[in-house]
Amino acid sequence: MTIPLLHHRSDGAPGAPALLLGPSLGTSLALWDAQAAALARDFQVVRWDLPGHGGSAADLIAAGATVADLGRLVLRLADALGLERFAYAGVSLGGAVGSWLAVEHPERITALALVCTSAEFGGAEPWRERAAFVRAKGDQAMAELAGSAPVRWFTDGFDAPDRLIQDQRTADPAAYAACCDALAAFDLRGSLARITASTLVVAGRQDRATPPPHARELADGIPGSTLLELPGAAHLAPAEQPAAVLDALRAHLLKDRHTAGTAVRRAVLGDPHVDRAVARTTPFTADFQDFITRYAWGEIWTRPGLDRRTRSCITLTALVAGGHHNELAMHVRAALRNGLTPEEIKEVLLQSAVYCGVPAANSAFAVADAVLQEEADS
Repeated sequence: MTIPLLHHRSDGAPGAPALLLGPSLGTSLALWDAQAAALARDFQVVRWDLPGHGGSAADLIAAGATVADLGRLVLRLADALGLERFAYAGVSLGGAVGSWLAVEHPERITALALVCTSAEFGGAEPWRERAAFVRAKGDQAMAELAGSAPVRWFTDGFDAPDRLIQDQRTADPAAYAACCDALAAFDLRGSLARITASTLVVAGRQDRATPPPHARELADGIPGSTLLELPGAAHLAPAEQPAAVLDALRAHLLKDRHTAGTAVRRAVLGDPHVDRAVARTTPFTADFQDFITRYAWGEIWTRPGLDRRTRSCITLTALVAGGHHNELAMHVRAALRNGLTPEEIKEVLLQSAVYCGVPAANSAFAVADAVLQEEADS
């Protein structure tokens, strides 16, 4: 009898480098909806469902399951798709699967991103209790967990996506309980130093399930890893801070500076602007475009020392001082994409009036006002 594969969805060109995306307990591959299309420009993106979640069969695991069992299911899927090597990003339980793969099968993993996850999930007993609760109450337990999901998964006041709550409600109780068994038994703290893949660890600062100290333990234990803490994010950061997670994944997974620079340039300036710039490139300007992409966007804008809001403030001020009005208009739009409000842009220009001169700020206000009006009307 043929064992069914994990339910999955593949996006992007089949010949592109592969990227597997793993979900959190209680969710489905929909957790990555906000990132999949953008990542598929550079990767063959394969999202998968945990057993009994989304479209995956519940009987792929049983009581007493381990993360290793889930990892082997992921390897079966990769083998069936002909993916010998792949990058991997996963959230919570999906992240635990990724770290297990990186420890036990390092030859398969080209790069790793561990999002809102842990090397050990707070002790076995709470997960055993949850598994027993779900086995005893079945669908009623799923409904109760769906009711508490917004508090467990998101920051206070965030509008929880209905699709993810429904995923929790409709998860198969037996498979969900088996996943809890896997979390109860998981402890990779003694093996983190064996991870050789280039690793990014992402934490939500308001994450109650796997709080930032869990991420720091991962980052401290994995040689050469990078830690990013996201403000305004709890446990399901890809859903709550989709742009920030996408930017972090692009910068980490696309290590080549030109490729990474292109990704950041698109994130900050928008695809239409970059597409127009590429279309206008001539043999005479090609070297300059390459220089800008590699140096400005691939070397400076990707550095972790300042967030993009701060970089936008600095850039606006410098452009005011230099009187570079065309670039200023472009970067007012970029500042909005990076999260600045019109009121904050106004404050930057007022500050510039003091240190760059009133005539320069006067022209800058005119440029920015026109851009903000266009954006408000669009």
